Amino acid sequence: MKKMTAFLLTVLSAAAFAQAPLAPTGPALPRLQDLAPSLQVGLVPDGPELSRIYLAALKNLDTQFLPSSDGTVYVSTGDIKAEWLRDSSVQVRPFLFLAKSNAAVAQLIKGVVLRQARYIALDPYANAFYENYTIHERKYELDSLVNPILLAWTYWKTTGDSTIFTKEVWAGFKIALETMKIEQDHAKLSKYTHRHLSGNPIAKTGLIWSGFRPSDDRCHFGFNIPANAMAAQGLRALAEIATDVYADPVTAAAASKMETEVRDAIKKFGIARTRDGQTVYAYEVDGLGHAIAMDDANLPSLLSLPYYGFLDANEPLYQATRSRLLSPKNPFYFSGSLVTGVGSPHTPKNMVWPLSLIAQAVTSVVAADFDFALKNLINSNYGSSGLHESVHFDDASKFTRADFGWPNAMFVEMALNRWNQYPELPRVAAP
Repeated sequence: MKKMTAFLLTVLSAAAFAQAPLAPTGPALPRLQDLAPSLQVGLVPDGPELSRIYLAALKNLDTQFLPSSDGTVYVSTGDIKAEWLRDSSVQVRPFLFLAKSNAAVAQLIKGVVLRQARYIALDPYANAFYENYTIHERKYELDSLVNPILLAWTYWKTTGDSTIFTKEVWAGFKIALETMKIEQDHAKLSKYTHRHLSGNPIAKTGLIWSGFRPSDDRCHFGFNIPANAMAAQGLRALAEIATDVYADPVTAAAASKMETEVRDAIKKFGIARTRDGQTVYAYEVDGLGHAIAMDDANLPSLLSLPYYGFLDANEPLYQATRSRLLSPKNPFYFSGSLVTGVGSPHTPKNMVWPLSLIAQAVTSVVAADFDFALKNLINSNYGSSGLHESVHFDDASKFTRADFGWPNAMFVEMALNRWNQYPELPRVAAP
């Protein structure tokens, strides 16, 4: 009862933000265009083309951060004027490279995380919000709770600055943990419903249920394996934060216990044998023997698991899964005359997502694989507004989302690491 009372008080406190008008301006924010170095073109294959994408991506991202007089920073996803917890966590990642040496950049990231924590306290089942703290969409997506935790942990490990972890941030993160605990036993404990969900049966497995995928499309079988893998990493980070920053052994123990349960359940339920006899990671399962062997361009995806540190890219099971996903055996792998790569049921057939090409590149262990992904990424670029959501595999002038921050942020992160000698951002080490 005490936990529920604290939960309600936090939600009511967050609701107060939605009642107050949000000032559209605050202290001027630093711009990536001013701070990020130019690509060292001589070190980059196809340097001029990549430099053009890089500059367009920087310009795109600088339009999406809005300071507020309440000390937070609102991050628009792009041409949809709302903030997704997932997208905003990625859009700000390029700033992490600069945060240790630039106080204004550090403050920007803290403002993003504080707002995210307030969103979670307002409604942990919502995935996207407007700048006045009202809800844009209430699609419960597991990764939306995990992304802000990993962002804050990465900032801490990059800078050594633990002041990002305020009381408000901790309240939001603890609500995220309680929500994940409820959704481990969705059928018995959860009251969440959505008009797009059909209520397919699931077993209690130790996995965390999610209503929707990272694409915002509904889950078919309830347990999204990439999202659960990411959650395991986030829970590990949360336990470390609880121990080293907040001296909260109760929360640390709860997060560690859930992490172990999720990892064990992925091993037990998240590996499937396909009809042609191949053993791979499943994309989605129900714990009752049903599984989907596919991948979606949206992250977290099966392809992106090494990016989150969940496993090593050389792991044989991952490599077997990767080979299948990057082939026609994945129903959302499209090969055209211009672009070849992974798409999504979220967009029409034959549309390849630049986001998936970046994920393919940064998780590659063979140079030829990286070069292939990079070539297709260059081919996918159309216009001067940055990378798009998806492009037609034969004609890049046919695309979705003219203004989409997520792939542009991931490209800048890859560019700063690969071609400007910035070290990789820290990843949670899997056990």
